[in-house]
Amino acid sequence: MQPKSGANGTAVTEFILLGLVETPELWPVIFVLFLLAYVVTVGGNLSILAAILVEPKLHTPMYFFLGNLSVMDIGCITVTIPSMFGRLVSHKRTIPYGACLTQLFFFHLLVGVDCFLLTAMAYDRFLAICRPLTYSTHMSQTVQRILVAASWACAFTNALTHTVAISTLNFCGPNVINHFYCDLPQLFQLSCSSTQLNELLLFAVGFIMAGTPVVLIVTSYIHVAAAVLRIRSAEGRKKAFSTCSSHLTVVAIFYGSGIFNYMRLGSAKLSDKDKAVGIFNTVINPMLNPIIYSLRNPDVQAALWRVVLGRWSLV
Repeated sequence: MQPKSGANGTAVTEFILLGLVETPELWPVIFVLFLLAYVVTVGGNLSILAAILVEPKLHTPMYFFLGNLSVMDIGCITVTIPSMFGRLVSHKRTIPYGACLTQLFFFHLLVGVDCFLLTAMAYDRFLAICRPLTYSTHMSQTVQRILVAASWACAFTNALTHTVAISTLNFCGPNVINHFYCDLPQLFQLSCSSTQLNELLLFAVGFIMAGTPVVLIVTSYIHVAAAVLRIRSAEGRKKAFSTCSSHLTVVAIFYGSGIFNYMRLGSAKLSDKDKAVGIFNTVINPMLNPIIYSLRNPDVQAALWRVVLGRWSLV
């Protein structure tokens, strides 16, 4: 800590991230496991992107959004995990104050875009199943780009709001974060200032950023379910539901871990459970997305085989 100019007291210039485990003997194990997870996540999402590019059947709005989602997933894990690798290798667990806020900003930016992309994908399924005759008009390339641009704009506003708000707090005491990356709940507990307004801001903005998309997703799928149940053939109903099941699975995992992480700010002490939720947010979710979308989709599977066989033929 260094003296804070123009103020009585001291200001934290860096934080200490304890990481997933505090036992140095386990650091090589953590490094190997998360390196494998990182390679699988980046490789899986890049494969999905390649499949979407090479397969004409996947040149649809749904897979346009999925391609953007894959880019966000690569970004989410890259914002947090490589810096953790650096600390494990160097045996230095410190992170500068500015780097901590930068990580916080980009993490919330990418997760926010994820949030709105999942909403756009639900809207796409609603139009495809409930409004098939006007689908091409309501989901044109222009509309797709507008939805993606709006997702970035809203997420940027959210991330910037929280970053500016956290930068107004004073950090003059403990600087040890029991986590492997910087996030709002952990920083709130270290602040010497009152965080009541920041927590109210988090709930208010969170209600807009997460509550509104959840309502839109639920509403979309209520209409989708009603439309599917009106289909007479069992095969038709199965095909319609199969196009939605992957998306619903991703939505459930994404929002479930997010709600658990940010709705527990009143707890007296953040525990190792929060690290587990952090792993879900930064590693498990991005790693599962390409798996979920490829397991039950023959078009994606066929495109992935084309990508793999194409690479082998080049070799």
